[in-house]
Amino acid sequence: MKIVSYIKKYMAVIVLAVAVVAFVEPVSFQWVRTNYINWLLGVIMLCMGITLHPADFKVVFSHPKNVCVGCLAQFTIMPLLAWTLTKVFSLPQDLAIGVILVGCCPGGTASNVITYLAKGDLALSVGMTAVSTVLAPVLTPLLCWFFAGAVVNVNVVNMFLSIVQVVILPIVVGFGIQRLFPKFTEKMADILPALSSIVIALIVGSVVSANAAQLQAVGILVFVVVALHNLCGFALGYGIGRLMRMPHDKCVAVSIEVGMQNSGLACALAQQHFSVLQAATVPGAVFSVWHNIAGAIMAKVYNLRKK
Repeated sequence: MKIVSYIKKYMAVIVLAVAVVAFVEPVSFQWVRTNYINWLLGVIMLCMGITLHPADFKVVFSHPKNVCVGCLAQFTIMPLLAWTLTKVFSLPQDLAIGVILVGCCPGGTASNVITYLAKGDLALSVGMTAVSTVLAPVLTPLLCWFFAGAVVNVNVVNMFLSIVQVVILPIVVGFGIQRLFPKFTEKMADILPALSSIVIALIVGSVVSANAAQLQAVGILVFVVVALHNLCGFALGYGIGRLMRMPHDKCVAVSIEVGMQNSGLACALAQQHFSVLQAATVPGAVFSVWHNIAGAIMAKVYNLRKK
């Protein structure tokens, strides 16, 4: 189908267009309410689960070192980069807190979509996302306290339920569908990445429309910091994979997992724990847009690299 190929090919352009429309006319995407985001992420993970095979999980469990390397890189590279960038650019306190929160969060579920599009090791990406999210209730507040001088309280039960709802349950259901209806899912294989791309665009539209006024107020500086944070994460993540002598597809998974954060969680934590700092939610909102655009571009780059 031509439309499916078009969506997959121009994912970054579509996400950027949605972001611009949502920024200029916030009302255009207010129908995608922020409380829909977990459900939308669940749809993405369902698509990912449908693409998984038993052999993919065997690879993860037979090579736990790769998951450990990815998670260690996640919780060292991104917080250090965030702290360094806030110092280099002398960010005001509210923006600095927001950037550090993004850096201290676990990997985002969108990283699985981008890894899928980049033909990276999808099972490894899903494994790193799940493990880093499980570790987040302990590591995220400790890292925020260390780098920002404040303790961020994360509800362990709510985080666990979020993992079950958004990551584990949809993947299990998708995997079950794939096992029960292999012929049907094989026919759907080309459509699922396009569906995931559309859902990512809707999430971006929702986040931007909800934060349009604050995004307009902060100027270009936060965009530069967020872009550098994300791109350096991609580069250093791939470099760590190469240093550990991983094959290209695993390096791609580590790169994307390190570079793409759960920016939605960062926004939620900023609202809950730093509500007096109004701009603290802005870096998370900007990251939500930027990392999907940059991730789509990186997927193209990694595909060319593989060829």
